Amino acid sequence: MIPQIHKQGSHTLGLLYYLYGKGTHEEHVDPHLVASFDGMSPDPGRDPTATKKDLGQLLDQPLHLLAADQRPAKHVWHCSVRAAPEDPILTDDQWADIARRIVAATGIDPRDGAGCRWAAVRHADDHIHIVATLVREDGRRPDHHRSGKRAQAEARLIEKELGLRQVAPGDGTAAQRPTSAERHKAERQGRERTAREELRETVRRAVSGARSDEEFFDRLAAAGLLIRKRAAPSGDLLGYKVALPDDLNRDGEPVFYPGARLAPDLSLPRIRERWSGDTGTDPTPRQEDTVRAGAGAPASARRSTASAAWQAVLIVEHGDDAVAAAHIAAAGEVLDALAKTSAAHTRRELQDAATAFERASRSHVRAVRGHDRALRQAARELVHGGPALGRGEDGATTAMAIDMLFFLITAAAHWHARMGHAQQAEAAAQAAEHLRTAYQAAAAQPLGVLYQQGRRLSRPILQRQTMLLRETLPQLAEQILAEPGWYALAATIADAEAAGHDPAAILSDAAGHRELDTADSVSDVLVWRLRRTADLPADSSFRSESGTAGVPSATRRTAPQTSAPGRRRSGEETSGKTR
Repeated sequence: MIPQIHKQGSHTLGLLYYLYGKGTHEEHVDPHLVASFDGMSPDPGRDPTATKKDLGQLLDQPLHLLAADQRPAKHVWHCSVRAAPEDPILTDDQWADIARRIVAATGIDPRDGAGCRWAAVRHADDHIHIVATLVREDGRRPDHHRSGKRAQAEARLIEKELGLRQVAPGDGTAAQRPTSAERHKAERQGRERTAREELRETVRRAVSGARSDEEFFDRLAAAGLLIRKRAAPSGDLLGYKVALPDDLNRDGEPVFYPGARLAPDLSLPRIRERWSGDTGTDPTPRQEDTVRAGAGAPASARRSTASAAWQAVLIVEHGDDAVAAAHIAAAGEVLDALAKTSAAHTRRELQDAATAFERASRSHVRAVRGHDRALRQAARELVHGGPALGRGEDGATTAMAIDMLFFLITAAAHWHARMGHAQQAEAAAQAAEHLRTAYQAAAAQPLGVLYQQGRRLSRPILQRQTMLLRETLPQLAEQILAEPGWYALAATIADAEAAGHDPAAILSDAAGHRELDTADSVSDVLVWRLRRTADLPADSSFRSESGTAGVPSATRRTAPQTSAPGRRRSGEETSGKTR
C-alpha cells in the first residue's frame, strides 16, 4: 500500500472537480465519498442534492474564519493511498478506516477534537484520495511535519493487519517517481515509459565507465538528448539538464529535467565523484579505448568483466561498508554497459536487470570511490568494446560474465539485507532473477558445445577425470557426476590440462573461492571459473593459443537444459546462500 503526499495547493474546489470528474481517460468510475472529518459531509458523487461547491465550502470553513492576512497561501493537503495490484479489492468501510488512520497518523486529524477538516474520495477499486484544509477547527496550523514518512509507517501496519502485500520501507534514496501527469502524457504519446524514466536510463548508461565531463556530455549528445549546462560566472560547470527532443510542453518547448531530479546520484557533483576516484589514470579517453581493433574486443571486455566481478564479490562480502557501497554502485554501471552492448537474445533481460538494480545501487552508506576502479574500467571496456554478436566467443564470454555478475548482485542483495536496506535488497534480488534468465539464453549454446565435447572423450579419459574429481572435491563429486553439466566440466578439465595447467590444483582453486553446496548446477559454475582462470576460450569450438581444439561446428547440439546461476532447490529460503 503506497500513500503519496502531493504538493500543497490553493484551490480545494479545483481538486474536488478532478476527484469527482471522469478522469483524463475516463478512468474514474463511480466517484463517491467513503469517509470525512465528521462522517456527515455531503457527497456530490451519490447524493443528487449535494454539489462539489457544498463540500468545498464545508472543508474550507475554518480557513475563512481567519483574517485574510493569516490564511496560508497553500492550504490544500492532498494524499492518495493506493493498494498493490495483487491485493484484494477492499470495501468502502475498509477504505474509510484506512483514511481515518492516515489522517490521524499524519497529524491532519489527530483525534484531539480540533483537527483539520478532510474528506476521502474513492473513484477506483484500488485507491482513494484524501483532501484536507490545513487549518484546524481552533484556527491553528496542524503539525503535519514529515507527513509522508508518518503515512508510510501507518501503511506498513495496515498491510500487516489486512493481509495486504507488505511494501519494503523506503529510506529517501530512491529516484523520484513519475507524476500522474507524466504517466498520462506518456500514454497519450504512445510511450511505454515516461520521459523521466527514459532520460534516467539514458543518462545512467552515459555515465557507465565515463572519465570526464566532456566524455559524459558527448555520450548524452550521441544518444540524441538535448542538453543545457549551468555554469558559474567564473565559467565553471555546475550542473546540467536534459530533455527528449519530442517531449514538449503546451508551448511547444522541450521539457528539461535536472540530473538530480532523475536520480539522487545523477547530479553532476555526484557523477564526478565516480571518476574522481580514478586516480593514476588519464581522465580523457585513451586512443585504445575509443578505437578497438580486432573482433575479439567484446569477448575480451566480457572476460575482464567476469574477473572484476569475481574480485568484487569478496569485497562486498568481507570488505569495509563504504568500499562495498562503492563496488555495488559500480556494479550498476557494469550492468548498464552490458545491457547496452548485449546481443538481441539477452538484451531485454539484461536491460531489466540493470533497471531493477538501479534502486540497489544507492543507500545512505556513502561510497568511498577509487577502490571500485576495476569494475568501472570493466564497464568502460564493455562500452568501447562494442556490441557482442551473441554467438561464438562473444556469446560464451557473455554467459561467463553474467554468471560472475550473478554472484556479485546476489552478494549485494545479502549486503543490503544485512544493513537493513529492504528496498535495495528486494531490487537486487529482482535483478538477480533477470540475470538467471539472461544466463540461460547466453549459456545454452556454449555449454551445449562443451557437453558434446565431453561426451566424445574416451572412456579412459573420463574415468581419469572422474577419479580426479573424487580425489579433489570428495564432498561435491557425486552431485557433480549426477548433473548433465558434468560432461562440459570434464571437457573443460581436459582443455585446461592440455593448456599446461595442473588439473587438480586449478579445480581445487575454482571450488575453494566460494561454497557450492547450495547450487543446482555446480558443474556450470566450475566450467566458467576454470575457463576464466585457465584463460581458455569460453567457446570451446575456438582453437586456443595452446593448440587445443574444440568441437567442429557440425557437431554442435544443445545439451540438456542446465540450471540458471544460483537457482535453489525447492523449499530453500531466498535469503540462503547461493552456490
